[in-house]
Amino acid sequence: MVPEEWLIHEARRYSVTISGTPVGRRWSIMPQEASHDATVLVRARAIRAFGDGYIAVLLPVYLISLDYSSFEVGAIATSSLVGSSLLTLLVGLLAYRMKRRSVLIYATLLMAFTGIAFSTLEQFWPLLLVAFVGTLNPSGGDVSVFLPVEQSLLPQTVPVRKRTAVFARYGLVGTLVGAIGALVSGFPELLSEWVDIDLQTAIKGMFLLYALLGGVAFLIYRTLSPNLEPQTARIATPLGESRRTVYKLAAVFSLDSFGGGFVIQSLLALYLFDRFELSVATTGLIFFWTNLLAAFSILASAWLAERIGLIETMVFTHIPAQIALMLVPFMPSLWPALALLMIRALFSHMDIAPRNSYVMAVVSPAERPAAASVTSVPRSLASAGSPLLAGYLFSLSAFGWPLLIGGGLKLAYNGLLLGMFRKIRPPEELDEPDAQADGSSRGGSERG
Repeated sequence: MVPEEWLIHEARRYSVTISGTPVGRRWSIMPQEASHDATVLVRARAIRAFGDGYIAVLLPVYLISLDYSSFEVGAIATSSLVGSSLLTLLVGLLAYRMKRRSVLIYATLLMAFTGIAFSTLEQFWPLLLVAFVGTLNPSGGDVSVFLPVEQSLLPQTVPVRKRTAVFARYGLVGTLVGAIGALVSGFPELLSEWVDIDLQTAIKGMFLLYALLGGVAFLIYRTLSPNLEPQTARIATPLGESRRTVYKLAAVFSLDSFGGGFVIQSLLALYLFDRFELSVATTGLIFFWTNLLAAFSILASAWLAERIGLIETMVFTHIPAQIALMLVPFMPSLWPALALLMIRALFSHMDIAPRNSYVMAVVSPAERPAAASVTSVPRSLASAGSPLLAGYLFSLSAFGWPLLIGGGLKLAYNGLLLGMFRKIRPPEELDEPDAQADGSSRGGSERG
């Protein structure tokens, strides 16, 4: 009889299928135990992150070229976040009735529509409407309808103890490719200098590229395995016994996101444009390096979480990031401000993988789509109000009040998170054995 290990090795080598589950070749960055579907989800995340990376920088430049004020830039950013929140809520409420693969595929079509619309429209109200119904992401991170669906699927692709690791890889790839996208944001400015084309037209071409990326993501999601869909014996349901914990998490996450909305990447770019009179290419280069630092720190968060715990990693890495952010407005020149932004970047993303992993750990597998949506939607709604206020504050002063306010709110969030959830532990921190390969052991327990 041929050993099972050899069969699996040959299956991976030749990208065949064993027992109906695609194995295929995997990126070496993924955990060894991760399935083919984990790689598919991370690849799609990379494609979307590239578009989000340059859109977050170019959006305020494009709107300013259309003679919109800082307040109107903030209004369009707010419209985008509110629309994404409502669509995410709708998907979360109906996720247990829908095929998640289909949700992701339909969302890519909406992404393509968004890019085409922004490349052709110039009037404020149509752009505001498209921002509301589309997938535009001014934050530079992932706040779209894709996030809760992918977040609910990733735990099914690895064993319990590799859940945080796969979320770390997911975040690493997204942030790293987003950094490359931010660097590419300087291309329209260079193109306008090399050939006879104005900057506004060049940026419209980047929106068309965003639509094309939606088409590429469409093709990638189509390769997801049917086995990733919930089986009859374990159909996704609305929140049940985990409702109280999830609602509390949603509340504290909302405070964090409300603070984060003051410093989303588009508004931070606007601050750098106004305060230090930077070019688009220089600003894109700055975001490339900050995102690059953030990307590799995400991997460290998985290592740290295994040693001190998910909640502790989320809190103690976030605090220095917010202190650095709050000091930026007091810097007299560009270089000290950049140094603080780099310090912030080293720590600011280290809570992402532990946070996503923690939410999935303290609920049952059937509740994961609803939990992902319920914790994502209030966060998006909370972050939607602050860009409008930040845009107004930037129109009054170049001091950087939004950075100070945003950092202070995030520090308050860290204290609440530690106080409310440090005793509610995921299964792996209680030394519970892996129940199933997809991480289906029961949710977190309280430890005194």
